[in-house]
Amino acid sequence: MKTETKNRFLNSVTLPNYDFILTAPEFNKDGEEFTIWFFEGILERNPNHVDCLLYLGNTYTAQGMYEKGLLVDQKLCRLRPDDPMVHYNLACSYALLKNVNTAFEALEKAIILGYKDICHLENDKDLAHLREDARYQKLVEKIKFS
Repeated sequence: MKTETKNRFLNSVTLPNYDFILTAPEFNKDGEEFTIWFFEGILERNPNHVDCLLYLGNTYTAQGMYEKGLLVDQKLCRLRPDDPMVHYNLACSYALLKNVNTAFEALEKAIILGYKDICHLENDKDLAHLREDARYQKLVEKIKFS
């Protein structure tokens, strides 16, 4: 049996200072473009990595790539069918694509699963296309009285 010392992590290591430039075109991306490339790369090897999918879906939506965001949200619903936030995000994707009926189905499912953040619901710009529909107020009431 091997015995480890308590001071094992107290010794510091000094690494040499290297100056290098990444010249590959993949590394010449900035901001959200790099973020999308990075998470898509992770998902190539691990297509069901939920945290990457969540982040990538939000990034697609923030960049106006609503169709891609919808595909990610649909996949997340298959991977996490009982997660109210995943269904809420799916409702947002459908609403952004003006698929109102399906957005209401997903939003109702999110509420049934336990989504209760009424403040966020009422201020979320993604749901703007739903607010003029009578079904929207019914879902708000459902949250208030649940």
